[in-house]
Amino acid sequence: MQKIHAAITAVGGYVPDYILTNQELETIVDTTDEWITTRTGIKERHILKGEGKGSSDIAVEAVKELLKKRPDVKPEDIELLICATTTPDMQFPATANIITDKAGLVNAFGYDVNAACSGFLFALNTGAQFITNGTYKKVIVVGVDKMSSILNYEDRTTCIIFGDGGGAVLLEPNDEGNGIIDAILKSDGAGRAHLHQKAGGSAKPASLETVMNKEHYVYQEGQTVFKFAVKNMADVAHQIMERNALTAENVAWLVPHQANKRIIAATSERMGLPDEKVMLNIERYGNTTNGTLPLCLWDYEKQLKKGDNIVLAAFGGGFTWGATYIKWAYDGAKYSLK
Repeated sequence: MQKIHAAITAVGGYVPDYILTNQELETIVDTTDEWITTRTGIKERHILKGEGKGSSDIAVEAVKELLKKRPDVKPEDIELLICATTTPDMQFPATANIITDKAGLVNAFGYDVNAACSGFLFALNTGAQFITNGTYKKVIVVGVDKMSSILNYEDRTTCIIFGDGGGAVLLEPNDEGNGIIDAILKSDGAGRAHLHQKAGGSAKPASLETVMNKEHYVYQEGQTVFKFAVKNMADVAHQIMERNALTAENVAWLVPHQANKRIIAATSERMGLPDEKVMLNIERYGNTTNGTLPLCLWDYEKQLKKGDNIVLAAFGGGFTWGATYIKWAYDGAKYSLK
């Protein structure tokens, strides 16, 4: 009997209409287009505007597009939705529950995963377990963030980096040897000192003082985080290659977390991959946190071919990091709407 793998069988994505360019940021905070581009590779990012709009509104659009590509799969066929997000609509209920309601997934239960920028990778591998153990046949994994909701636009070290956006993938059983083959997932809670949101949790609940002190925004020690990210994301991507006898020749794509162009370059160099095998859209979206990996798959779907060896790699606050090896399950051009 062939082993069952959890395969990605459709991809959807969405970014809000409003585009915040480096030139506009120059009018908001002390920075320049040249400074941002040189250090991060980012030229613009999308921002969700509108009263009462949250991460779920981005995610719903991605889920709807995913289902549009697969008319054979009805909303009521989805059994589980896992949402990876750092910016939930509310503390509770889970954003996943809100998404299932808004998208009409009447038979799906859902829950959230929070592992900062590695969240989508962690959620993807969690969702895969429900497929491989035979519990479910149709699982959606969402990676989404409205990072603009926790950014201080007076802090030029963080507000230039992040954008809003998200994507969704459908997981189904595959007995052809395609799907999620292997994963290495890591975390080190000591890293929380260098990248976190100070207030709003149970350790430091929201108060007038925390709001006045601007403690509900992203706090990041850039150089420390950069050093950890360069080493750990590159190391784990190289490890997944070694463990699965992958080489620069037989890896079709690296799908890296879009945090910083220099971190991406360090990872691809460690893997020995040329630029043309690296998915890159940071210049248009910035760092959408949980949204970066599915948005890459969404952007590059047309170029993905059945049987392609793909390595996903991410690094996030806390610290969290990991890599996943996927053998792609379908010819992307067949379903791409872009």
